[in-house]
Amino acid sequence: MLQLEAIILYCLKQLNSERTIYSIYHLLNGKKSSQTIQDAHLFSLKQFFGIYEVLTRESFDEIIQSMIEKKWIDHCGEQHYLLTCSGNSILENNPLPTYLNGWSYHPFTSLFWERLSLFIQVTSNLVYGDARYVPIQKNNDVHLWLKSELKELRVQRRELGNIVYSELIQCFNKTKEINPSILVFRLTGFQKIGLTPLQIVKKFNMNIHDYHINFIHTLHYLMQAIKSEPSGFPLLTILIKDFHQQDELTLSSRKTWNLLNQGYSPDMIAKFRRLKLSTIEDHLVEFALHVDHFSIDPYVEKELQTKIVEISREIGKRQLKLIKDKLKAATYFQIRLVLAKYGEK
Repeated sequence: MLQLEAIILYCLKQLNSERTIYSIYHLLNGKKSSQTIQDAHLFSLKQFFGIYEVLTRESFDEIIQSMIEKKWIDHCGEQHYLLTCSGNSILENNPLPTYLNGWSYHPFTSLFWERLSLFIQVTSNLVYGDARYVPIQKNNDVHLWLKSELKELRVQRRELGNIVYSELIQCFNKTKEINPSILVFRLTGFQKIGLTPLQIVKKFNMNIHDYHINFIHTLHYLMQAIKSEPSGFPLLTILIKDFHQQDELTLSSRKTWNLLNQGYSPDMIAKFRRLKLSTIEDHLVEFALHVDHFSIDPYVEKELQTKIVEISREIGKRQLKLIKDKLKAATYFQIRLVLAKYGEK
């Protein structure tokens, strides 16, 4: 079974038919839309946000069709699916990758790999005193970054290779879930060119999707391990020391935020920006998710907030329709707003 299949099954179980199958595709791609961002939070799927940006719609459709044929999922409406008993059993017996953290790391994953692979190549060639090689990474910003960092290091350059090697070994020894070979065989060093993804797939007899998930999983693990113990990995820490969480609001919601702070109502903002009111409501849900001091009181009465929270705790905070069925007075927007503000607390 593919790890990607297990991830999709898990997402479907969390969504519980409340979103279309393509909401998962957009989640894996890391689509920066209000709906996808809200789905990641409200359905507790943040770890998978943006972990497969290069996944094509065609490949995704093929995987879904395969799962239908294997009777792991059942069609329950237009582009909506639920897990079968067989699908639930498959999911229970195939643990998900532990260290995936797309929400926190997907903006930095590619840059981390570019830095790590160039750093390894440079230190490897320094050990052998070879300055005549073609850099494996073409990103000029990464070259400038590494030159700057090397100037700051108070370590003899010929010792860099041994120290980096020791830190990587120490890092990988902390878990048995990661197979370092997935990453190590891609590294380029002195008189040695790293393998391409397709060559890795062939070498390990892997599926291309499994390779990708494992590779991203490994990078996320490394970033997490380094971040959690920077003093233990003084050289590897330079790879991530300037990684800071980016502004979580989308560009469109940021414009709405500015107008809201000028005293415009949601209706006025919708007319002014020539957008649907539902789009502005999506932005308000974003604010509830990401802006600590944003108050939802103007949109949901306190008593109704309390009832929504109580019911969500009884039946599961993600099941919006069930909450709505039990609380006719609340709109879907109000339910989403309350869950966004208090659902993860």
